[in-house]
Amino acid sequence: MKVAIMQPYVFPYIGYFSLIKHTDVFIIFDTPQFIRHGWIERNRILKATGEPMYIKVPLEKHKRETKINALNINNDIDWKNKILAQLGHYKKVAPNYFAVIKLLEDIFEKETTSIVEFNYVSLSKICEYLGIRTPIKIFSDMNLKIDEVNAPDEWALNICKAYGADTYYNPIGGQSFFSKDKYDKENIVLKFLDIESTYYKQFSNEFEPFLSIIDVLMFSDKKEINESLNKVKFID
Repeated sequence: MKVAIMQPYVFPYIGYFSLIKHTDVFIIFDTPQFIRHGWIERNRILKATGEPMYIKVPLEKHKRETKINALNINNDIDWKNKILAQLGHYKKVAPNYFAVIKLLEDIFEKETTSIVEFNYVSLSKICEYLGIRTPIKIFSDMNLKIDEVNAPDEWALNICKAYGADTYYNPIGGQSFFSKDKYDKENIVLKFLDIESTYYKQFSNEFEPFLSIIDVLMFSDKKEINESLNKVKFID
């Protein structure tokens, strides 16, 4: 059984969805401490000029040591309509604008104060839209009894052991972070997924890679996106 484990990013980049597609189970790791300036509550789309800008789900004030699954969305702010308004300029250029707006409106129908639940719903609905059927689970809901963690790379290892997974996939960016010997010792295959930065037409001739999946959905159809999701290398 192939497993990937990632924190709950909001509307993440295409590589995140490639991990989901190429595994048997995808686990949202929602118990670490929240780190500011990450991707839990924000991501990047494009301005009409082709420059990146952020969309954001606002969070209520919280202590620095707050865990991700204890974060609450500040629904006093009309953030859903703000995000839709930030996407308005795509209408003139993006061929899938109306389909994506409909998808987002469907996602936004879910009323919740939990950023983890919102990200889970958005990931699930985008996967459904793309025809990705991998089960997505939230770690804190799984009630797994895992061994004590003594180093950061042991979270994935111990979750895999408790869940009975024999293969763990991680993005290539974390390759130096993991001790392969630890995984070999537990008979768990450690693989790193390297996804190509596939060009697609955006607002300008200069391509901006690794934006939110929203930008990809705007400019690429479902077939093209799935072809991009399959352009990966699995590295030991």
